[in-house]
Formats: sequence, C-alpha cells, structure tokens
Amino acid sequence: MKILVTGGAGFIGSHVTRMLLNSGHEVVVVDNLSQGKKENVDKRAQLVVADIRNIPESTFKGVDSVIHMAGLIIVPESVKDPVKYADNNVIGTIDLLESMRKANVKNIIFSSSACVYGAPKTLPIKEDAPVHPDNPYGASKAAIESFLQAYNANFDFNVTILRYFNPYGPGEMHEPETHAIPNFIKAALAKKPIPLYWNGEQTRDFIYIEDLARAHIDVLSQTGHNIFNIGTEKGVVVKEVLNEIFNILGYKVPIDNLGKRPGDVQANYASSEKLKKSVGWQAKVDLKEGLKKTIDFFRSV
Repeated sequence: MKILVTGGAGFIGSHVTRMLLNSGHEVVVVDNLSQGKKENVDKRAQLVVADIRNIPESTFKGVDSVIHMAGLIIVPESVKDPVKYADNNVIGTIDLLESMRKANVKNIIFSSSACVYGAPKTLPIKEDAPVHPDNPYGASKAAIESFLQAYNANFDFNVTILRYFNPYGPGEMHEPETHAIPNFIKAALAKKPIPLYWNGEQTRDFIYIEDLARAHIDVLSQTGHNIFNIGTEKGVVVKEVLNEIFNILGYKVPIDNLGKRPGDVQANYASSEKLKKSVGWQAKVDLKEGLKKTIDFFRSV
C-alpha cells in the first residue's frame, strides 16, 4: 500500500514510517518541520515539506490511506493558548480531510490521545468510557474525533482512531520536552536534579514506541469507524519509573519538585482488549526493557 503519514518527521511519526517501510509499504511523509526534523525521516520515504492546511494535490496520487499524526501536543501550552490548539489541530485536520475528499482518499488512521477521557471514573479505561477532556489539547483531539465520525457518516470515510496513552522510547527529542521519561533520563544522565510534578504520585500507562508504532500497521485493513486504546494495560506510579531509572543507572540524583501542573489527571491506564480481539495486537516490551533501550539512546546522543 501507499501510505501518507502527516507529522512523519516527529518522534512517533518517524518510527511509524520506518515500520511501514520495513513491512513493504510505500510511504510519503508530509511535515512542515516546525517540530519534526528532516533527519528523522527514513531515506526510503518521500518527504513533502508542507503544512496539512495546504498539501499539494499531487501528493495524494496513488495514496491508499493516511496516517494523521501532525499536531501540537503540549498540554500546558494548550492551557495557555487554547485558540492556537483549536486552530492548528482541529481546523488543520478539517483542511486535511477536505484535501483527502477531493483526492478520493477515504481511509484514515488518526493519532488521538487518552487525554480525551479526562479524569476517568473507572480503571482501566475502556473505549466506551465518557469523552470528557480536562485540557484544551485533549479537547482538540476529541473535536477531531467528532469530525472524523461525521466524515465516516457523510462521506463514507474509513476511520480508525488510536487513543495513545503515554508513549516513550528512543528518538524522543521534543523542543521543549514536556514528557516525563525523556526529561527524567536526560537529567539523570547529566547528574542534574530531576523535574517532578505531583511528587511523582500520578499513575500512567507507559507504552514503548515500537509497540505503539506496530499498532498502526496492524489496523491498516480496518474499515468503517473504529476506536482503539493503545496501552500496556498496566498502571505505573511515576515515582516507580524514576526508581527503575535509578536502578538501571546504578545511582540517584536529587529531585526538583515542581508541584502541580494544570491539565494533568491523577491516574489513567488502558484496557487494550478491544484492539487485541480485533487484530491480535498487544504490548510486548515491558517497562524495564523499554527504559534500558531509551537510556542507551540518550547516552548515544
């Protein structure tokens, strides 16, 4: 198949692109390089430097499916500037969908987030849990999901929504970096105080990047309208992740307690049973192995 990957120069997008290519697919990456890096894109892929609002029509020639991963992702920033997130993520996605419709490309896999659930009433979180985002980033993802449902209903789009929990792994080099694991590892390797919110008492579902990327290949043949969680189904207290990093490194560093952070929820972890039943996917890399691989990457850069 020929797959167009928006945001394919980013952390997750570059891993998905590489896995698609290794699986024998042809890949076109569309990225405006505002966050992603050109060097992240596998040389076997075609790179089109463009914003999702104005992708050249010729880019869609021969494309069978779009994996849509482009978007702003920083929760605290979304709290400070909700309009920016509505404009870029939601309106940008509608522009993409209209470009797809004109090109008669009607298959899309969307990179959504566990943020759409907000603070869950029950754990693990299943796909039928209420959508109740607690921050504008999550609200932008929920709004996009609603538009995708409308395009399925009105224009016969095949839509698969993947709600990510907490991806981590080699290659995560956001600027600025707001995610826990890369910040913990970089600080620990530099032997500087580790930035920690909420005293590390939050519970999260950390999913290794290769497991996450593999799910996108597994759902390529899905039709209709589908929503799947992608997580390990195991909730881990953040301070336990920190202790595991210290165990791997063989030393500890001080903690920089940053207090509360707006937009965070106390606990979430996934039920991915629906995805397992549909395509046989399940997480394979446990936290210890994933952290070791991620530490090795940051030691090498």
